[in-house]
Amino acid sequence: MIKQGKNKDLDYQMNLFKEIILKNNVLKTILERLEGYGLDNYYVAAGAINQTVFNYYHNNSMNYLIDDYDIVYYDEDLSYEKEDKIIKEINLLCKDLNVSLDIKNQARVHLWFKNKFGYSIEPNKSVEDAISKWGSTVTCIGVRLKNNELTIFAPYGLNDLFSLIIRPNKENFIKKGYEEKTRKWKQNWPKLTIIPWDND
Repeated sequence: MIKQGKNKDLDYQMNLFKEIILKNNVLKTILERLEGYGLDNYYVAAGAINQTVFNYYHNNSMNYLIDDYDIVYYDEDLSYEKEDKIIKEINLLCKDLNVSLDIKNQARVHLWFKNKFGYSIEPNKSVEDAISKWGSTVTCIGVRLKNNELTIFAPYGLNDLFSLIIRPNKENFIKKGYEEKTRKWKQNWPKLTIIPWDND
């Protein structure tokens, strides 16, 4: 039976969220291996998190259409070499899972962001600061395991996620990117309600 989290109290939502997330065996395994790896100040975040919940409410397999798993962390060492070393080590750690990992030091994002996206952003002050600026409220959620307990960072709460509402977060995002992403999501998960960029 599918459990509803919309407009429930926060304790209920947190417990249901943990239950849903851990149904995704790939995600659970990644979280377990990252806890053992010993990376400080990190989360598995963004699409793999919200899409696991989308899949739960669409009766899909939990890993359905998840293109990659975003692993974000914060390290004041801004060298490419340090980040590259961590990327290679984590990819090796999860090689047998046959999934794509997108691993980024959020302290370095401002160094390459303009070249990739065409506009500049301010340096992130922490991994939580970075997650808080992503393009929709349901994207701004990160999880990690500590002592086998799931830690959740969700600066905009979980109600939009449980309501399947996609609401823009405009701090570091632009209209074109939001509309492209939400159009694809709506095609893949038709129960979603998209809040238009200009109406929020």
